[in-house]
Amino acid sequence: MLNGGLVSLQAILDELKPSERKVAQFILAHPEDVVKLSVQKLAELSGVSEATIIRLARSLNMKGYQELKLRIAGDLNKQTSAVGSYQEIMMEGSVDSIMQAVSWNNIQSIQDTLSVLSSEEVMRAADALSRARKIDVYGVGASAVIADDIKQKLSRINLWCEAYSDFHAQLTSAVNLTEQDVAFGISYSGQTEDIIQSLTEAKQQGATIISLTKFGSSPVADLASIRLFTSSVEKSVRSGAMASRIAQLNVIDILFIAMVSRKQEDVILLLEKTRVAVSRTKRSSN
Repeated sequence: MLNGGLVSLQAILDELKPSERKVAQFILAHPEDVVKLSVQKLAELSGVSEATIIRLARSLNMKGYQELKLRIAGDLNKQTSAVGSYQEIMMEGSVDSIMQAVSWNNIQSIQDTLSVLSSEEVMRAADALSRARKIDVYGVGASAVIADDIKQKLSRINLWCEAYSDFHAQLTSAVNLTEQDVAFGISYSGQTEDIIQSLTEAKQQGATIISLTKFGSSPVADLASIRLFTSSVEKSVRSGAMASRIAQLNVIDILFIAMVSRKQEDVILLLEKTRVAVSRTKRSSN
């Protein structure tokens, strides 16, 4: 069943135009009622035009109001806690309470991300990465950890992948990319200036651009022809950076397995070779 309507609305709420935000807030406040309403009735109750509702659905990367209703209905049918129910981390709390809150927020972030991550975009990204002559991955700060994870995974299956966290190094590599290459930009906010400039340069050279950002429009995502999203964690949550990082790593795991599944025989052999090579560095348990 389709879902992710409420998660998507919550994620882009602050970025919407006033009229679209008005209907989005109405939907979030009355989701059980909205799934029964026609677009005409929703427009009347929320005080906006029907065209505004259609624009809102398209802002969510949905075909129209009917898909939005279907996704909201899917959210309501999910046997999980309410959308966005992240727990605040209480610094003065017990270790047990911290363990529970941090773990729950990570789990919630992964579940919400599945609602906004497109399987079609995952497969397009897998195809582009598998065909690329060279793969550049750009990430700054916490996103550099994600970039290094991508490099480690793709290197294991003998793909030429480089991860750059330094802005000058990013630009130096970007200007030498070609139409055969991929530039993969990682930025949770989608607003990181270094990543924006590096991807802009890579795009000018003809490289395919892939982005991994929080859900919604952003300068980084708008530069990309293939866009991967994670859910947007509430700003008030102190563990937001941790939860978003876990969600990003989960997306990379999904992407990697999607790539491996397409060329199982060749890739499994490469993975086994790297496993055996690394195993020689470990002490025997005997």
